[in-house]
Amino acid sequence: MNDEQSGGHAVSAEALGKTSMAGGAGNALGSDIQAKIGQHLRAMYDDVVRQGVPDRFLDLLSQLDEPAKATKSGEGGGEK
Repeated sequence: MNDEQSGGHAVSAEALGKTSMAGGAGNALGSDIQAKIGQHLRAMYDDVVRQGVPDRFLDLLSQLDEPAKATKSGEGGGEK
């Protein structure tokens, strides 16, 4: 994305940084807003954790482990 397409996001980020510094306490958001954001993030994270790992990913992981198991069994255990 070039500067024309960004729509001034860099300026907005800079302005946000100055706002938090000028706030005195160092927080641009109030504690109630921060708490609400934290609640939403925890709820989203909990939902993702409850979903578990899809079977397709488990299959791929087991396929990746197979060459490692073959290499370890082929070493003979003679190394110290």
